[in-house]
Amino acid sequence: MCGLAGFFDSAAKVGASEMERICGAMADSLVTRGPDDRGVWCDPEAGIALGFRRLSIIDLSPLGHQPMVSANGRYVLTYNGEVYNFQDLRTELEAAGITFRGHSDSEVILEGFARWGLEATVCRMIGMFALVLWDRETRELHLVRDRLGIKPLYWGRQGNLHLFGSELKAFR
Repeated sequence: MCGLAGFFDSAAKVGASEMERICGAMADSLVTRGPDDRGVWCDPEAGIALGFRRLSIIDLSPLGHQPMVSANGRYVLTYNGEVYNFQDLRTELEAAGITFRGHSDSEVILEGFARWGLEATVCRMIGMFALVLWDRETRELHLVRDRLGIKPLYWGRQGNLHLFGSELKAFR
Protein backbone atom coordinates (compact mmCIF):
# COMPACT_ATOMS: atom_id res chain seq x y z
CA MET A 1 0.00 0.00 0.00
CA CYS A 2 2.62 2.60 1.12
CA GLY A 3 1.96 6.05 2.49
CA LEU A 4 3.35 9.47 1.69
CA ALA A 5 3.19 12.73 3.59
CA GLY A 6 4.90 16.07 3.75
CA PHE A 7 4.71 19.81 3.53
CA PHE A 8 5.98 22.79 1.59
CA ASP A 9 6.31 26.24 3.14
CA SER A 10 8.66 28.54 1.24
CA ALA A 11 8.22 31.28 3.86
CA ALA A 12 9.16 29.08 6.84
CA LYS A 13 12.54 29.30 8.47
CA VAL A 14 12.41 26.01 10.34
CA GLY A 15 15.65 24.10 10.85
CA ALA A 16 16.38 20.71 9.31
CA SER A 17 15.98 18.75 12.53
CA GLU A 18 12.57 20.30 13.24
CA MET A 19 11.43 19.66 9.65
CA GLU A 20 12.57 16.04 9.91
CA ARG A 21 10.77 15.61 13.23
CA ILE A 22 7.49 17.03 11.93
CA CYS A 23 7.58 15.18 8.61
CA GLY A 24 8.66 11.97 10.34
CA ALA A 25 5.65 12.22 12.66
CA MET A 26 3.39 12.80 9.64
CA ALA A 27 4.79 9.69 7.94
CA ASP A 28 4.63 7.64 11.14
CA SER A 29 0.90 8.30 11.38
CA LEU A 30 0.67 6.17 8.21
CA VAL A 31 2.60 3.17 9.57
CA THR A 32 -0.27 0.79 8.81
CA ARG A 33 0.14 1.65 5.10
CA GLY A 34 3.85 0.84 5.15
CA PRO A 35 5.42 -1.10 8.02
CA ASP A 36 8.63 -2.13 6.20
CA ASP A 37 10.58 1.12 5.93
CA ARG A 38 10.45 4.82 6.74
CA GLY A 39 12.11 7.74 5.03
CA VAL A 40 12.26 11.51 5.33
CA TRP A 41 13.94 14.01 3.01
CA CYS A 42 14.12 17.74 3.76
CA ASP A 43 15.48 20.89 2.18
CA PRO A 44 15.18 23.63 4.83
CA GLU A 45 16.27 26.39 2.44
CA ALA A 46 13.39 25.57 0.09
CA GLY A 47 10.93 24.76 2.91
CA ILE A 48 10.09 21.28 1.60
CA ALA A 49 9.84 18.02 3.55
CA LEU A 50 8.83 14.64 2.11
CA GLY A 51 8.04 11.58 4.21
CA PHE A 52 7.29 8.00 3.32
CA ARG A 53 6.16 4.70 4.83
CA ARG A 54 6.99 1.70 2.66
CA LEU A 55 5.33 -1.62 2.08
CA SER A 56 8.02 -3.51 0.14
CA ILE A 57 6.55 -5.49 -2.75
CA ILE A 58 8.51 -5.19 -6.01
CA ASP A 59 12.06 -4.38 -4.84
CA LEU A 60 12.54 -5.69 -1.31
CA SER A 61 16.07 -4.26 -1.06
CA PRO A 62 17.09 -0.89 0.42
CA LEU A 63 17.46 0.34 -3.19
CA GLY A 64 13.70 0.94 -3.21
CA HIS A 65 13.92 3.32 -0.23
CA GLN A 66 11.96 6.56 -0.49
CA PRO A 67 11.97 9.49 -0.71
CA MET A 68 14.13 8.73 -3.73
CA VAL A 69 16.43 11.19 -5.52
CA SER A 70 16.98 10.90 -9.28
CA ALA A 71 20.42 9.93 -10.54
CA ASN A 72 20.97 13.49 -11.81
CA GLY A 73 19.98 14.90 -8.39
CA ARG A 74 17.26 17.15 -9.77
CA TYR A 75 14.10 15.33 -8.66
CA VAL A 76 12.92 13.89 -5.36
CA LEU A 77 10.01 11.44 -5.36
CA THR A 78 7.58 9.87 -2.93
CA TYR A 79 5.25 7.46 -4.64
CA ASN A 80 2.43 5.12 -3.70
CA GLY A 81 1.00 2.68 -6.20
CA GLU A 82 1.88 0.38 -9.02
CA VAL A 83 2.80 1.15 -12.60
CA TYR A 84 1.90 -1.99 -14.50
CA ASN A 85 4.06 -1.17 -17.52
CA PHE A 86 7.17 -0.12 -15.59
CA GLN A 87 9.23 -2.94 -17.14
CA ASP A 88 8.47 -1.59 -20.63
CA LEU A 89 9.40 1.92 -19.50
CA ARG A 90 12.58 0.56 -17.92
CA THR A 91 13.55 -1.20 -21.17
CA GLU A 92 12.99 2.03 -23.11
CA LEU A 93 15.07 4.04 -20.63
CA GLU A 94 17.88 1.45 -20.65
CA ALA A 95 17.95 1.64 -24.46
CA ALA A 96 18.49 5.40 -24.04
CA GLY A 97 21.51 4.73 -21.79
CA ILE A 98 19.92 5.04 -18.34
CA THR A 99 21.45 2.76 -15.70
CA PHE A 100 19.38 1.63 -12.74
CA ARG A 101 20.55 0.92 -9.19
CA GLY A 102 17.59 -1.26 -8.17
CA HIS A 103 14.47 -2.91 -9.52
CA SER A 104 11.62 -0.72 -8.25
CA ASP A 105 8.96 0.91 -10.36
CA SER A 106 9.62 4.04 -8.29
CA GLU A 107 13.11 4.38 -9.72
CA VAL A 108 11.85 3.77 -13.26
CA ILE A 109 9.27 6.54 -13.13
CA LEU A 110 11.71 8.88 -11.38
CA GLU A 111 14.28 8.39 -14.14
CA GLY A 112 11.44 8.79 -16.66
CA PHE A 113 10.77 12.24 -15.19
CA ALA A 114 14.46 13.08 -15.55
CA ARG A 115 14.55 11.87 -19.16
CA TRP A 116 11.11 12.73 -20.60
CA GLY A 117 9.68 15.31 -18.20
CA LEU A 118 6.70 15.10 -15.88
CA GLU A 119 3.77 15.23 -18.31
CA ALA A 120 5.28 12.90 -20.92
CA THR A 121 6.16 10.32 -18.26
CA VAL A 122 2.74 10.41 -16.58
CA CYS A 123 1.12 9.97 -20.01
CA ARG A 124 3.20 6.78 -20.46
CA MET A 125 2.33 5.35 -17.03
CA ILE A 126 -0.39 2.70 -16.89
CA GLY A 127 -1.44 1.91 -13.36
CA MET A 128 -2.76 3.25 -10.10
CA PHE A 129 -0.64 5.79 -8.28
CA ALA A 130 -0.32 8.94 -6.26
CA LEU A 131 3.00 10.72 -6.18
CA VAL A 132 4.74 13.83 -4.99
CA LEU A 133 7.60 15.14 -7.10
CA TRP A 134 9.89 17.97 -6.01
CA ASP A 135 11.97 19.67 -8.69
CA ARG A 136 15.08 20.95 -6.94
CA GLU A 137 16.11 23.06 -9.93
CA THR A 138 12.87 25.00 -10.44
CA ARG A 139 11.67 24.60 -6.83
CA GLU A 140 8.31 23.32 -8.02
CA LEU A 141 6.14 20.82 -6.19
CA HIS A 142 3.92 18.47 -8.20
CA LEU A 143 1.12 16.32 -6.76
CA VAL A 144 -0.06 13.70 -9.26
CA ARG A 145 -2.72 10.98 -9.20
CA ASP A 146 -3.63 8.31 -11.70
CA ARG A 147 -6.40 9.11 -14.16
CA LEU A 148 -9.10 7.41 -12.07
CA GLY A 149 -7.89 8.65 -8.69
CA ILE A 150 -7.59 5.14 -7.27
CA LYS A 151 -4.75 5.93 -4.86
CA PRO A 152 -5.55 8.60 -2.28
CA LEU A 153 -3.76 11.93 -2.19
CA TYR A 154 -5.07 14.61 0.12
CA TRP A 155 -3.76 18.15 0.22
CA GLY A 156 -4.51 21.34 2.03
CA ARG A 157 -3.26 24.88 2.27
CA GLN A 158 -3.09 27.42 5.05
CA GLY A 159 -1.37 30.62 3.98
CA ASN A 160 2.01 29.64 2.53
CA LEU A 161 1.88 26.15 4.08
CA HIS A 162 0.90 23.29 1.75
CA LEU A 163 0.30 19.87 3.33
CA PHE A 164 -0.15 16.55 1.55
CA GLY A 165 -0.60 12.93 2.50
CA SER A 166 -2.11 9.56 1.69
CA GLU A 167 -4.52 9.98 4.61
CA LEU A 168 -5.93 13.02 6.36
CA LYS A 169 -4.51 11.90 9.70
CA ALA A 170 -1.05 12.87 8.43
CA PHE A 171 -2.14 16.51 8.79
CA ARG A 172 -2.65 16.30 12.57
